Amino acid sequence: MLPTTLDEAVSALSAVPAAVPVAGGTDLMCDVNSGQLRPAALVGLGRISEIRGWSYQDGHAVLGAGLTHARMGRPDFAALIPALAAAARAAGPPQIRNAGTLGGNIVSASPTGDALPVLAALEATLSIAGPEGARRELPVSHLLAGMDMLQPSEVVGYVKVPLLHAPQTFLKATSRTGPSRALASVAVVLDPMRRGVRCAVGAVAPMPLRPLEAENWIASLIDWDGRRALAPEVLTAFGEYVAMACIPDPPPEEGADGTPGTSGTPGQVSQLPPAALHLRRTVATLARRGLGRALA
Repeated sequence: MLPTTLDEAVSALSAVPAAVPVAGGTDLMCDVNSGQLRPAALVGLGRISEIRGWSYQDGHAVLGAGLTHARMGRPDFAALIPALAAAARAAGPPQIRNAGTLGGNIVSASPTGDALPVLAALEATLSIAGPEGARRELPVSHLLAGMDMLQPSEVVGYVKVPLLHAPQTFLKATSRTGPSRALASVAVVLDPMRRGVRCAVGAVAPMPLRPLEAENWIASLIDWDGRRALAPEVLTAFGEYVAMACIPDPPPEEGADGTPGTSGTPGQVSQLPPAALHLRRTVATLARRGLGRALA
């Protein structure tokens, strides 16, 4: 089935409840090829022209869910939302960027999805099309956290992103399992109007993490009316604050006598395994560099 409008796509999904919508198919086809998914039918979204561009509304960019990573990586889009463009350029090899879409990245909700921490930091919202012409809005973070899920026959049509007109960055470290798969990623967004800093960490948990206390602390140290640069040691402290919030120390173990932190041996405490310590250092470095570049 190849609908040409969002409402036609919703109708097709309503007619065949077991059908699965597909845009670029970069994640879905991996599941099909591995045998994890056997859809009864597919509803292709590639011919819905209305969701392949963007517009402006009330200080927001309204991005079509069918925008490809390749399109978002171009200079004109980068001037609009720099961090999302950087994430799109880092999404993988050309064949993935040419096919993969913004909506697919969101609905797949892969922990390593590059766009997800950026959208979380920007506090983006989704416009969702439903049966009988219904439309509703949903924060991206709610969908990723499982607080509110897509209902049967619903389709993500647009992503509404505030235009902050301020510096924002996206950085990621890749894993050994693939040249483009994130080990950790960090998005940092400045919000001068609210005198705030937003930071989201991706790939270290099932959904992007917002270290809110670290955000509030660093925002209080920035001279928003003057030179915003911070000393290197402050940037380092911010990176460590973010990393500790996202990858905390394990709780103390109890010894045989019930005393916390002894494990039966005086002075012995719980420690993170080496891989987790490496991940924490990676997140700290990304957060420090991301904020430093945003403030430069």
